[in-house]
This record gives sequence, structure tokens and C-alpha cells, in this order.
Amino acid sequence: MNIAVSGADFLVLPPRPDRTAELLAAAAGRRGLAVERLTGPVVPDRLRRSGGGHLYGGPIFTAAVAADLDLALLEPDDDWLTRLPYEYTRRDITLTTLGEARWSRAPMFVKQPRAKDLAAGVYADGSRLPGNDRHPADTPVLVSEIVTFLVEYRLFVLDGAVHAASRYAVSGRLDPASLDACRDRAAVLDFAADLLDACADSLPSAVVVDVGLAADPDRGDEHWAVVEANMAWFSIGYAADPDRVLDVLLRASGPRDRLALRDQAFTRSPSLAA
Repeated sequence: MNIAVSGADFLVLPPRPDRTAELLAAAAGRRGLAVERLTGPVVPDRLRRSGGGHLYGGPIFTAAVAADLDLALLEPDDDWLTRLPYEYTRRDITLTTLGEARWSRAPMFVKQPRAKDLAAGVYADGSRLPGNDRHPADTPVLVSEIVTFLVEYRLFVLDGAVHAASRYAVSGRLDPASLDACRDRAAVLDFAADLLDACADSLPSAVVVDVGLAADPDRGDEHWAVVEANMAWFSIGYAADPDRVLDVLLRASGPRDRLALRDQAFTRSPSLAA
């Protein structure tokens, strides 16, 4: 299934496109979709609120251009992970602020729910987190128990089903591979189907969900768990089919006048996208 586009539709790319952007541009070209590579965070007059725009890029770039393009950007809720049933996370996760997390004296994994300017990772305790000179105390962060993921997969989800997928890491190291080439393919899709059957309504219709096979050394077992959810318009495709990744992107960052009723709860002001 390809997402329908009109002859006036176009895909906007940032000034320094990455490999995913280049693959998406090629996929857009095969579909007859115009590609606009901006030279900076300023939208040309001919594109301003012209309708038909879609976008791939980071939060800072997106915040600068989305309003002028009149885009509706789909994003999962910041607290989505914290609201999942334990059977899908297999760890305790809380949404808090960086200021609160700094008081912790236990090891923890810390990441921002949307922005990526805080280094996500394991911190020995809250005193190791960056100070106010780099990140203000009210910066939202997700804090979770430390989990070891043996292998991790990226799922591009469209209308509650996996539309494209790729392995992206093995033992914490980048190692992309097509899902079809991975021995875990059936297990990944089974876990994803169960998760989405139960929780798809809590996500936008176009989104990225990362899942992984986690190891519990205390119990000596392995289990599948959700890693996180991300914006499809700001997600590396790795080894996923770029034509199908494009389908998800077009829905996740499209003209505001095409926004479906069920996705209205998953859009935010472009000024808050960073």
C-alpha cells in the first residue's frame, strides 16, 4: 500500500541530509514526488503554506519550518512508555524532570522523550547528569531501570500494523539488517502484533516503535520488550525498505488540512517540536 499523494505534493529535506534522507528522496522521486532540499531553516516564499508539504528532519529544523509549511506533525505522547502494561516494557519507567532525576542516588537509564540533545544512557546516579548550564531543571526525561538489550529492531508502524522494519543494533552496537534476513523475524512480528493489538490506539497512526530482546541476568531469561517510540519524521530507516518508510513519513508529517480526526491528539505546536 502506497500513501496517495497529489501532483502538488513535495518532500522537504534539511540542509545536511543524512543517508535516510537520501534514500527517502530517491523513493519520493520514484513516486513522482518533488523533493525540496532547503539550504537553511527558512522556507522559500513559493512553498509557504502552499499545501502538499511533507518533511524529514530533526526537531530543531522542524520547529523552524513546520509552521510556514502548515504541517501536522505526529508524535507519540511523552509518557507513552510509562502507560504501557508491564508485560510490554518489563521494567519500571517514569516521566520526570532532569531536576528531579538529579536527586537520585541509584544507577538509572535516562533519556529525553523527544529531543536528543541530552545523551541517552546509563548514569551511575543523578549527580552524573548534566547541570543547568547545559540543560534546565524542567527538561522532561524518562528514567528507567537498566536493561540489557541483546538485539534491537525499528518498526515503522502505519494504521496499527508494522509497515517496514529493520534490525539496528546487536549487543548495543549499530548493526543494521533487513528484518527479513534476521532469525528473530517471526518473534519480532508476533510481539509487535500483540503490542499493537492492545495499544495501537495510544499511538498516532504513523509512528516508529523500537523493540528489543532483553536479557535478565538475575532470572537468567530473555524476553521481548518495547525500547521506545519515536517520531517517524525524525527516525533513521537503517535497512528498512525506503519506499515503505516513505509511506509512514508522508502520514507522520503531512498537510494540516489532511489530518485525520484520530490523530488530532498526537500533534503539537511546531514551536514545541524541538
